[in-house]
Amino acid sequence: MTVEGLDFCGKSTLARLLEGELGGWRVRFTREPGGTPAAERIRGVLLDPRGAMDPWTEAYLYAAARADHVRRLILPSLERGETVVCERFLDSSLAYQGRGRGLGMEAVRRLNAWAVGDLAPDATFYLRVGAEERARRARASGAPPDRIERSGGAFMRRVEEGFEELARREPGRVRVLDGTLPPRELAALVAGELRALGYTRGG
Repeated sequence: MTVEGLDFCGKSTLARLLEGELGGWRVRFTREPGGTPAAERIRGVLLDPRGAMDPWTEAYLYAAARADHVRRLILPSLERGETVVCERFLDSSLAYQGRGRGLGMEAVRRLNAWAVGDLAPDATFYLRVGAEERARRARASGAPPDRIERSGGAFMRRVEEGFEELARREPGRVRVLDGTLPPRELAALVAGELRALGYTRGG
């Protein structure tokens, strides 16, 4: 399963709290870009606020990180019978590079076909949080913005449109959640959804 949404929507907090909610399950928690040593190094390049790159370079780097992540961590974990919980996956590339950078969602999907093969999440939880609340959380974090976060409000509005389009296209997979709910309530809700989908302690 994957957790998706814009920056400061609460993805990392939800993933952290799910570790407690899913105690006793065989779960591998991971993130994108990252998850493997090579992918984490690519993450550093992608998020470095001092860097500048062409949108297609950005898209290819995300796909490269994802290819290593899928083959070296996600697929082996699934083969061991583990449930994989990933913070961001292909949907983020479709929204950020496809819609946000204007490369086209289907073009980015085709690019990433080499990275993911036929792998797709059973369930995706999209945390919907408005721009004002995301900005408030960003200020409260006190962290300097990374390269993606520096892309501006118009870019983020396009990214949000991309996520909303994905939610409309695939309502059976993408569950839209109110990201302003208390974090522990969200974690309990997601854990309940996973149980309803047939996930078990064995993975």
